[in-house]
Amino acid sequence: MKIFICCSKHFYDKVDSIKKELEKEEHEITLPNSFDKPFMEEEVRNLGKEQHAKWKGEMLRLQEEKIRNNDAILVLNFEKNGQANYIGGATFLEMFKAWELKKELYLFNPIPDNILKDEILGFSPIIINGDLSKLKK
Repeated sequence: MKIFICCSKHFYDKVDSIKKELEKEEHEITLPNSFDKPFMEEEVRNLGKEQHAKWKGEMLRLQEEKIRNNDAILVLNFEKNGQANYIGGATFLEMFKAWELKKELYLFNPIPDNILKDEILGFSPIIINGDLSKLKK
């Protein structure tokens, strides 16, 4: 299966080991936007509001293309700043696009208990509780 890994840039350090485990099972993996430069957004933000807005729009278009070209997305949602199973704005949008395109949607950990919980429940994600073997082959 072709899988797009989605997560906060703060979790990029966890991506490589998960990618390797999935590749052992012969999954084809697409990495998150700006994976090679996780804090690129801060650099672009320092260039000014217009440049940041343009860059952000480009990233949103790129994630749509990645979702279209994959069978599923795997959302890595870990603890961030005291928030269990954190899902940020960009990841939420990736989840919505995957749902809209009828892609398989996997959550590594349970749905966070926050303002987006009802919407995420509506996406009917498959919660794997850290068990990558629960992804379809």
